[in-house]
Amino acid sequence: MDQFEDYSQENIDFEGDVDLNTFEEFLEPEEYVDHGHLFTTNRIFNSKVELVDLVKETAMKTNTYLIINWYQRSRTTDRRPYVILACERGGAVKKTPKPVVDDEEEEEEVPIKRRGLYGTKKCGCPFKLKGEQMATSDNWQLFVHNGRHNHRIGVYNHGHAQATRLTEEQLKQTEQFRKSHVPPRNILQFFREQNISCAVSAQKIYNVVAKIKKNRMQERNTVEEVICLSAKWGYMVFYRNYEESNILSDIVIAYPTSIAMIRTWPYVLIMDTTYKTNKYNMPLLEALGMTLTGKNFTMATAFMRNE
Repeated sequence: MDQFEDYSQENIDFEGDVDLNTFEEFLEPEEYVDHGHLFTTNRIFNSKVELVDLVKETAMKTNTYLIINWYQRSRTTDRRPYVILACERGGAVKKTPKPVVDDEEEEEEVPIKRRGLYGTKKCGCPFKLKGEQMATSDNWQLFVHNGRHNHRIGVYNHGHAQATRLTEEQLKQTEQFRKSHVPPRNILQFFREQNISCAVSAQKIYNVVAKIKKNRMQERNTVEEVICLSAKWGYMVFYRNYEESNILSDIVIAYPTSIAMIRTWPYVLIMDTTYKTNKYNMPLLEALGMTLTGKNFTMATAFMRNE
């Protein structure tokens, strides 16, 4: 075939109702699912990245997922660069060796930790593909070593690690949304409205948002980040520590314009404290002033050790 066969979700014949009491995950050798014809092609790929991306995309259409099992990076005298792609359920769980106990020492009874029924997805699936660089150029070719799966093919891909991963475009959109302080739940709703078959999970969005915050903080802790951003935007920061340690006890943040306004209208000052606003359990104090026209403005915000 000159290109991969169109093997979309509509062409898959899934079973309907499944009885979980008699359901068997693994198949007999004569029942193995053969997907080798989907990857049999004479196509020439420009790079390894193009080959791997297209192979994984084709596998995901059949609700199977591939991983890079081995990669030979540089060209040697007797071997060209190649990459091995295998089913994520291939291989077996590595068993931890038991410690060697001398005969003279008494063996202590150690409780055996048993793996649950669904503790691993490894089942020794033999599916394997090989992408290899051509001898006469830097292009790549794809070869099928074993195109059969020894397990049943999943019906749904929601919740799977690869299926719920954000694309490069979605990562850029998430970063732009966070600059506008869009909540993660609204970002997820936007992705699902753009693509009804989007399998991105809410946890992936929260992980990306946490990563964006971590990169922005540049290894600064929370207090250092507050002081850094306040100084960046021209706020005045006053803080003090406990006498016996270097732990922050109180911090006050105010804008110079607000201080000038309270000096102009010092007649009304409203102060209120809010609890449970941060993980340090420090009360949040907000001080408001009022102009002669009855308009409120924030004079200062403070985190205190106690009210």
